[in-house]
Amino acid sequence: MKKFIVTMVAVCFVTILFAQSKYNHREAFHPFFYPYPGTVFRSASGEPGPKYWQNKADYQINATINPNDHSVTGNVTLTYTNNSTDDLRFLWLQLDQNIYRKDSRATATTTTQGGRWANDQFTEGDMIRSVKIELNGKTIAPKHSITDTRMQIWLPEVLKSSGASMKVMIEYAFTVPECGTDRMGRLKQKDGWVYEVAQWFPRACVYDDILGWNTNPYLGQGEFYLEYGDIQFNITAPSNMIVAGSGALTNAQDCFTAEQIKRWGEAMNSDKTVMIRTADEVNKASSRPSTLNTTWKFKCENTRDVAWAASTAFIMDAARINLPGGKKSMAVSVYPKESASAKDQNDWRRSTEYTKASIEFYSNYLFEFPYPVATNVAGVVGGMEYPGIVFCSAQAMGAGLWGVTDHEFGHTWFPMIVGSNERKYAWMDEGFNTYINILSAEAFNNGEYVDKPDVSGMAAYIFGDKMDGLLNTPEIIQQQNLGVAAYFKPGMMLYLLRTEVLGKERFDAAFKEYVRRWAFKHPTPWDFFHAIENVAGEDLSWYWRSWVLNDWKFDVSVKDVAAIRGNSKNRTNITLQLLEQMPMPVTVKITDADGNVQTMQLPVEVWQRGDTWTFPVKTKIEITEVVVDPDKKLPDVNFGNNTWKK
Repeated sequence: MKKFIVTMVAVCFVTILFAQSKYNHREAFHPFFYPYPGTVFRSASGEPGPKYWQNKADYQINATINPNDHSVTGNVTLTYTNNSTDDLRFLWLQLDQNIYRKDSRATATTTTQGGRWANDQFTEGDMIRSVKIELNGKTIAPKHSITDTRMQIWLPEVLKSSGASMKVMIEYAFTVPECGTDRMGRLKQKDGWVYEVAQWFPRACVYDDILGWNTNPYLGQGEFYLEYGDIQFNITAPSNMIVAGSGALTNAQDCFTAEQIKRWGEAMNSDKTVMIRTADEVNKASSRPSTLNTTWKFKCENTRDVAWAASTAFIMDAARINLPGGKKSMAVSVYPKESASAKDQNDWRRSTEYTKASIEFYSNYLFEFPYPVATNVAGVVGGMEYPGIVFCSAQAMGAGLWGVTDHEFGHTWFPMIVGSNERKYAWMDEGFNTYINILSAEAFNNGEYVDKPDVSGMAAYIFGDKMDGLLNTPEIIQQQNLGVAAYFKPGMMLYLLRTEVLGKERFDAAFKEYVRRWAFKHPTPWDFFHAIENVAGEDLSWYWRSWVLNDWKFDVSVKDVAAIRGNSKNRTNITLQLLEQMPMPVTVKITDADGNVQTMQLPVEVWQRGDTWTFPVKTKIEITEVVVDPDKKLPDVNFGNNTWKK
């Protein structure tokens, strides 16, 4: 027994010194990665193929808001064009307001912890009053059925492929919930309610070449996947309310006073914020038209959605956005007095400044902002994005207001322009956006709010054993893990791909080209992988396996430093070892006894033959220290074994 104990202690000691590696080079660099070859719909080069198609959904909406009972009543005409290769016998539509019903799937699956998407108050959801269709010259009331947040409409005859169209006419109503899964709702302020209204009309589900109908229910954590089209919408509200919406307001003369229109003209030519309606004017009848009600008419083209906000409490200001192509857009903010009360004015009075800077940066870095107006709304929603309009917390200030404004407007590019499937791949919009937010913060006002990621310091948390991986649908991800799995980890993935793998020039060119190729289209993760690899000129399958397809970790160590005896060149062999499954290129800093330093860059290919790599170093005298990743740029989960000292 005594001998056995001594032997076990010795074994444990050896295990501590020489940890067992989990790395498998054959798996990391396996030659088969893509599950299917390129097709005429989606090219192997990461471009839409010559026969790529997507269906089109145009909407004409008329709605009225009644602040007495917080209701919205409306009618919508959907013109649906079937550009697919299939004849369609039915349509699927989304009725997202049904998430707020007490008997919804979302209510049933809300965890006991509650959280951001929980509701303790309920509505009747979408109250559908009538459904009609117009197809091939005939107008009928079709057979339809509602299942939770989706409605299926059966057609009396097929909607032909390759360009046939039809109309769907729906009358509906709903109550604006007070807290709408932190994506819409209403906030009581001294001068009236602030309404933020989204997911507010029946919308066509996407029919694509990957899954056919995409009918995932709206449960809260997963966001949206929508068809593109042109949307015209009219909002009738009491005239003492100001309405802000996606797209261009086409009848400003009916909605603003002559003085406000004059101020708007000044803002269109100003890089500084211009007040359209001041705090002092909020309760003055002269600041609003004298009619009982006003209808606000908006138009948004080539968009996947629209949203709007309304309030009697809104202060409004604006400034010009300068776009790289020479066009102008407008940065607009609407907010209540409570959001503009800080003594240092570092509050919503800077919102338009933030909006302008954010839009201008991303327009230059990626793709030109496509909407005539970018509106930031202060309300109950902590942060949510829609085309041309975002909802941010009315209580946000300073760095917090910059961060949420910049993040939500960053979503203009992912997923408003690049229309990925948020119900399945949250990392393709939240993560990509988190990455570009790093760059915009560096650029804004000489880095006023710069916040570079602590890659090494965050590694143990981001790659923790209880952390969900990227390739999970949002509802699968544990609530406490969503910030990592959807935001921080994929953001870090792109950041390191740019800084440590491809370099800024190659990455930026590839990323920008990905956006150009898939602007207003529907890419999959594989389309993204193909595009980046083809433009950058690298096989990155090892990288996607590590970060997206698997939950691999990175842990590199200095295993051995040994002088080569009997040689006349004072050479020393250094051996590194990968202990976890993720390979990465590494930097090695070597210091000799006189303090001389050598830095060596080792490409990721050194890990193609196994978990260890030995390389010789020539020095004049003996080596005293070896450090892998001396600047802590890599997501090493155990930096303690990165250093060897004599």
